[in-house]
Amino acid sequence: MYMKQRILSLLVDNTSGVLSRVSGLFSRRGYNIDSLTVGVTADPRYSRMTVVASGDDQVLEQITKQLSKLVDVIDIKVLKPEERVTRELIMVKIGANAEERQNIISIAGIFRAKIVDVGVESLIIELTGAKSKLDAFLKLLEDYEILELARTGITGLSRGKEDVRYL
Repeated sequence: MYMKQRILSLLVDNTSGVLSRVSGLFSRRGYNIDSLTVGVTADPRYSRMTVVASGDDQVLEQITKQLSKLVDVIDIKVLKPEERVTRELIMVKIGANAEERQNIISIAGIFRAKIVDVGVESLIIELTGAKSKLDAFLKLLEDYEILELARTGITGLSRGKEDVRYL
């Protein structure tokens, strides 16, 4: 079975229990959520949810259809690769002595990452970008001690103005 990944952008009511209902839909049917990000929109009555799920074509279509039946879901967009802009944020805490620090800062500079905290024996780096950029950055840091790593998951929007849902 060939697994595909689909990124869904959901406009939902900004009310309590919405996240639980969306995630419950996945768990009841045995589907996995690869990534989930949620945040309020410019209109505080609504939130934007970006859900990344994997499966075959039938499973992905079923997920989309089931989500559209939820009362709290106002709009669903499938974010197709050629029609989307997606980003992810990572924060990495790296153990670093004085000798290693400059090399790590140089690597961060190549990726336009931000040093957000410097301690005596560690530093924290923030990087935003496409998944491939973040993965390449982490690959270059493999020779150093990664103390902690946090990833937000993918968030995204469709390109252009054509399919914007005005409320």
